Amino acid sequence: MLPKVRKKFIWTVSSLLLVFAVVLSGCGQSGSDTNSNSGSGNAGSTNSSNGAAPASDASERTITHAMGETVIKGTPSRIVVLTNEGTEALLALGVKPVGAVKSWTGDPWYDHIAKDMEGVTVVGEESQPNLELIASLKPDLIIGSKFRQEKVYEQLKAIAPTVFSDTLRGAWQSNFKLYADTIGKKAEGDKIIADYDARTADFKAKAGDKLNQRVSVVRFMAGKIRIYLSDTFTGIAFDKLGIKRPDSQMNYKDTFVEEITKERLPEADADIIFYFTYDTGDGKGNQMEEEMLKDPLWQSLSAVKNKKAYRVSDAIWNTSGGVISANMMLDELFKMYDIQE
Repeated sequence: MLPKVRKKFIWTVSSLLLVFAVVLSGCGQSGSDTNSNSGSGNAGSTNSSNGAAPASDASERTITHAMGETVIKGTPSRIVVLTNEGTEALLALGVKPVGAVKSWTGDPWYDHIAKDMEGVTVVGEESQPNLELIASLKPDLIIGSKFRQEKVYEQLKAIAPTVFSDTLRGAWQSNFKLYADTIGKKAEGDKIIADYDARTADFKAKAGDKLNQRVSVVRFMAGKIRIYLSDTFTGIAFDKLGIKRPDSQMNYKDTFVEEITKERLPEADADIIFYFTYDTGDGKGNQMEEEMLKDPLWQSLSAVKNKKAYRVSDAIWNTSGGVISANMMLDELFKMYDIQE
């Protein structure tokens, strides 16, 4: 047997090496495709800002998630969130994170959440979170996604208890419930989802014959035109609302997106077209939109001729993919379909 003093020394050195490895693994990493009524939340009601006192709740529970099981002790008060939809989930639940990945567009946050995110530290991007910076925030919980951050899960959980959703594609409601349960707000989360579902049911019931109209969703990007289908943020919402796509779009092999050339613009035609543009700040996405909207093929579409082509927010209708955006999109649909809540 080793002498007690020697065993204590070995344990101390090993602990220091582990901490050093966690911090070193994040060095040099910096930031780099996947929504207001009920569910929009107010970020100020529970503030987990820098310097917040540790949680006093001594309760302990085990959360089952995409990477296994994680024990959560008490009520997390310093949360770092690594997905855009996760950020919206926390805000809707009244929790401001201490750190979050940058919004895909915005400086650094989407316009619709910017006010609620004042003072939050940017910890990189979804595809490349900055581990060293995350560790420096001393989080007591990290929320992320296996789809985005599986490769750094071990490093993250060495920093703080970490919970991952499985995928971001068409799964925002189940992910939201996971996040709500993780932070000890299951009841609040269930109510937010129930309220959203009630709103969608109300829209569907009141829309009546308006649901006979076929709807197309188009996205302009740098050098690309896409038709968005059923397995997308809008697609999942439209299925719940009873909004149908043109028959011609049912023949595509993929259920996510169909990338088309300018010559295939007629495939985007419908009774109603919703279109949005993804621009990273270099102006190329906006340039593509401008060119296509002036093109004779776009101008020849029946929805365009009938003034039923509506420009909507890429952040709200697609990119952010969270509960706040889902409710904001629903707000717009009530107005566009002239339906009273």
